[in-house]
Order: sequence, then C-alpha cells, then structure tokens
Amino acid sequence: MELVIGRVAKSHGVRGELVVEVRTDEPEERFVSGGTLRGRLPRSGTVRDFTVESVREHSGRLLVSLTGVADRTAADALRGLLFVIDSADLPPSEDPDEFYDHELEGLQVQLTDGTVVGSVREVLHSAAGELLAVRAAEDGREILVPFVTAIVPTVSLADRVIVLDPPEGLLDPE
Repeated sequence: MELVIGRVAKSHGVRGELVVEVRTDEPEERFVSGGTLRGRLPRSGTVRDFTVESVREHSGRLLVSLTGVADRTAADALRGLLFVIDSADLPPSEDPDEFYDHELEGLQVQLTDGTVVGSVREVLHSAAGELLAVRAAEDGREILVPFVTAIVPTVSLADRVIVLDPPEGLLDPE
C-alpha cells in the first residue's frame, strides 16, 4: 500500500524549487539532500524517482529542489505530484500509543458499551492535533473526533476496533 508523505503545492521562484506540503511525521528522514523520492503524477498516475538536491523549511512547508527540475516551467509541471512510500517499508512503531494513519483507516468505531458509531475514513492533521474523520454507520455523515486518550481510550489493531468515550454532544448531528 502506498502512503503519501508529501504533495507539491506549487513552484517557488524561477529556479525550479517546489513548495511541498509535508504529510509525514518524519520529514527530516524522508526529504534529505541526495536522497531519492518516489513521485506519482496526479493526472497520469505515472511513478518516477526524483533525486533531492536541497531541502529547506519555509512557512511551515518545505522548499525542495530536485535534480532535473531547473526552472519554473519544469516545477509547475509537477504541481500536485504526490511523494509516496510503500507501507511495507515502514518500521513498526515502538510506542504502543502511536499509530500510522493507514493502520487506523477502516477500523470500526464503537462506544464503550459496544454500540457501533461507524468507521474511520481518514486521519486529519490540524494545528490543534489529530482528528479521526468517522463515517457514521447510521446516516453516513462525517463526525470529527479528537484523537486524544480522554475521548479515544482504546485502539485495538488486532481486533480492528477503536473505542470512544465521547463527551456529551460530540456525536450529535449539527
């Protein structure tokens, strides 16, 4: 399974730098000068490898220069490019309370009494922390659940279940 670790938002300047939105907790390990990144072009789905020339932080994103991308036109052609890795290449987490997004997606979400709420559609990363986007079993609406121990006391990858103990009103339709 491919996991997205970054997305090219746009070009930056005239020398081919790319503005990359980071989608990994370890950008310093993934985006390294001299390293290779696998990129999937959004329109064609074509996958190709890119060599990183340089990386620097800029306004919460990365500015990345790639070998062979020397001007704004070449950089603009890569807009929307997804940098991906294979989930099989990820080491297992050493912390039992840390999970990769793909491990949580698709898990059944239920209350402490066993009532099924729905399933995790995706994990969202915001400035305020992680949120589980849960598709409600009852009506298909999306429920955003803060991924904190007080609300999500149990995650069982083996049983493919997440248990919620939500505060009053969190699951109510708006």
